[in-house]
Amino acid sequence: MSQVVVVIGDRLGKGQNVAKGVEAAGGKAIVIAGMGADMRLGDVMQAENADIGISFCGSGGAGAITAQTKYGYPCHYGMRSIDEGVTALRDGKRVLGFGFMDVEELGKRITEEYIKIKG
Repeated sequence: MSQVVVVIGDRLGKGQNVAKGVEAAGGKAIVIAGMGADMRLGDVMQAENADIGISFCGSGGAGAITAQTKYGYPCHYGMRSIDEGVTALRDGKRVLGFGFMDVEELGKRITEEYIKIKG
């Protein structure tokens, strides 16, 4: 399997800690720079041919819903825990929308789970 590409879009321009976790698990992380980055998640996923998109905002939904609406990526949003994200991946979702959670463990576990699923 080729390297897993994960795009991270955070409403406040963060996501660097999640990116560290993605890379620790052997993936390639692309953090979208700037405020409102979550709203560009689908565009960057499309441009980079990404495997997974992770969106962060207060509600955990705006960027994920936009990526689904514009590009048809299956999404799950409104999540508040890493376990919810792992379950969403197992259910076939490719875009994961969380409340603000810029933690390394999230990126690591999501990437590891995707690698396990795709074998």
